[in-house]
Amino acid sequence: MPEKKTSKTINLPQPYVAPPRLVVGLTSVDMQAGTNLRVQAYADGIDRQKYTAHMDTWADTTLYSGRFDALVLKPANMDILSGQFSTGEDHPWNEPKVKTSRRINFERPFITTPKVVVFLNSFDTGSGSSTRVTTYTSGIDTNGFTIHIDTWSDTTLYSAIAGWVAYPEDKDYIFSGTANTMDARPWQTPQAQTQKNISFQGASFLKKPTIFVALNSIDISAQTNLRIRAYVDNITTSGLTWHIDSWADTKIWSAGISYIAFH
Repeated sequence: MPEKKTSKTINLPQPYVAPPRLVVGLTSVDMQAGTNLRVQAYADGIDRQKYTAHMDTWADTTLYSGRFDALVLKPANMDILSGQFSTGEDHPWNEPKVKTSRRINFERPFITTPKVVVFLNSFDTGSGSSTRVTTYTSGIDTNGFTIHIDTWSDTTLYSAIAGWVAYPEDKDYIFSGTANTMDARPWQTPQAQTQKNISFQGASFLKKPTIFVALNSIDISAQTNLRIRAYVDNITTSGLTWHIDSWADTKIWSAGISYIAFH
């Protein structure tokens, strides 16, 4: 039976000398159509050995299932910065906007312009029109960047939260990027399964990297349940295959992911 709040204690890959930082991003959602579509993924209770993972909804939304990916930033990873931005920091949920942005200032500047990765961990959209939400960046420099959370057309976006990670552009053993179903097909021809091979474009990995992946954009028909799953496989030292899938009668017009490969 679906529940409004679901949580689970997750053991970290190893004990740390201090609690690590954790950033999370949505990878899979299955929600009943006919009401606002509301979901939030987050983590709390982080200590040296474990954390509590949460996947929640609220009000009259039915969340059948959901998943998120978690990126663990070790205490020694001081050159990697992270955070999140909520549209609620700009305006109340009952005064929705089509476009929301905020300048994020780094707690300390980078020597050169860093790489910045953004992804969704929560959204609340109105019923009756396609679910459309996207997050992206602009104006990246050594001191910060502008984060955007937008919708378009006739969608009402009541709220959304995006996480972000910034790291030195010359950092070894890390590579990031984005991908979208429209890299493989036009939005007008939805299909249940979309995939594509990508390379790490010259990034050097000594062993198969760990991959963090999360949704950064969705445009899904409201006529049926919202069902989407993003994941990667065929991971090697030089690339991977990404997948963005739906199932049953759901139509994904388009969807996008952000990914980080590292070891």
